[in-house]
Amino acid sequence: MRANATSTAQAHARILRRRTTDAEQQLWQRLRSRQIAGAKFRRQHPIGAFVADFCCVEAHLVVEIDGGQHAERAREDEQRTTYMAAHGYRVIRFWNNEVLQSLDSVLRRIEAELKR
Repeated sequence: MRANATSTAQAHARILRRRTTDAEQQLWQRLRSRQIAGAKFRRQHPIGAFVADFCCVEAHLVVEIDGGQHAERAREDEQRTTYMAAHGYRVIRFWNNEVLQSLDSVLRRIEAELKR
């Protein structure tokens, strides 16, 4: 990959870290510091030209949190997922309201994916 695309993704990731949604903030508080199955997660982690919401590099797992705008961007999300899968990552997606209303259920699913 070109260095230009990498530096652009890194700059975009820095911006996204400062603009987290409520759902991302809540989930990050539970993923950080190896709280789930001892897995180290990174937030807003660049993978090629894309930025994953949360990524456990060791387990090759990406966790994406989708807001309402993603209902209209399903094709772009599918392309992101395909790209990340081609680079060895499993991608799981949750809606914002799932995280905000059923955080424990979301965490159980993430933990199950980590143990796969």
